[in-house]
Amino acid sequence: MNIHEYQAKGILKSYGVNIQEGIVADTPGKAVSAAKKLTQETGTSWHIIKAQIHAGGRGKGGGVKLAKSLDEVEEISKQILGMQLITHQTGPKGKKVNKVLIAQDVYYPGETEPKEYYISILLDRNTNSNVVMASTEGGMDIEEVAAKTPEKIIKEWIDPGQGLRPYQARKISYKLGLEGKVAREMSKFIHALYTAYTSIDASLFEINPVLKTSDNKILAVDAKVNLDDNALYRHPDLAEMRDITEEDPLELEADKVGLNYVKLDGNVGCMVNGAGLAMATMDIIKLSGGDPANFLDVGGGANAETVEAGFRIILKDPNVKAILINVFGGIVRCDRVAQGVVEAYKNIGTIDIPIIVRLQGTNAKEGAEIIDASGLKVKSAVLLKDAANRVKEVLA
Repeated sequence: MNIHEYQAKGILKSYGVNIQEGIVADTPGKAVSAAKKLTQETGTSWHIIKAQIHAGGRGKGGGVKLAKSLDEVEEISKQILGMQLITHQTGPKGKKVNKVLIAQDVYYPGETEPKEYYISILLDRNTNSNVVMASTEGGMDIEEVAAKTPEKIIKEWIDPGQGLRPYQARKISYKLGLEGKVAREMSKFIHALYTAYTSIDASLFEINPVLKTSDNKILAVDAKVNLDDNALYRHPDLAEMRDITEEDPLELEADKVGLNYVKLDGNVGCMVNGAGLAMATMDIIKLSGGDPANFLDVGGGANAETVEAGFRIILKDPNVKAILINVFGGIVRCDRVAQGVVEAYKNIGTIDIPIIVRLQGTNAKEGAEIIDASGLKVKSAVLLKDAANRVKEVLA
């Protein structure tokens, strides 16, 4: 589950991570009040106005701006609130901004120049351990840094039985080129960050940038936090942070009926039982010249109701030009799935796009007979290769 920057910073602060202070607002008036309060608490007179959406690259899209007065706070908040913010992570439609974070300006002049760093924590599945990644190239896209200057990416793997050891935090700080007091501050920052990560069952922390201020404080200026959905039952307070306005409506609809659905950008809808088979199905769609429009796993207990619900969700995607149903009958019988397809087809009414159904396993023959005898515009297939050829035919 993704959460907003202001929520992520609140979590980090509760675990002792130093952050860029800020107050969230959903109207220009509240933004001005927030700025006044921040001035009283931090002494800052300049403020950063930051759009709150679940996407990176907000600054490049015009969603992060500096305000040098309360009048500018109000004016900029008016510009950002309600805008359809487009970034490289939102797609061409963008996302509507419903809230802004009014944050203190921490790039003030002082003894030294402020310096930005990058720090993230995530699970490395190859080593079955968490890894702390860091770089001196904060504020940039880490993918670009990794591609052009991989030597600037520092990695430290953490033994899950021991956790982050003090020497490892110090090692990262020194590799970032820090010394003395500021190195100790960075080590404390990394320790607090790792404690927060493990305590809330996160799947990703990305702090970009981590700022060394001109007076040598270490602060999280931005924060991206992903929570492990499977562990949310242990954190009901965090589960309440879910913002469904940031999620795809079709994915929300699928979640309500117990379907595992992820919307993609392709033109062939797929309905499959089992995640592994779903991945293989998306592969054959690509090999046939199409692009998968979704990942949809109806599970091992597929019946007429779940098949119909899956149909309705797939058909709401205007990009879908064909549907491929690929079912292996193990727990579920193929004839039951076939009957579900026929009933769903009749209940929904006219379906103008071609449907290919591949059934294998328990009662596959009976299932194919039901499909063929239905009189509907449904093409059946036996082998994966047959299904791929069918997709190629209907897309031609």
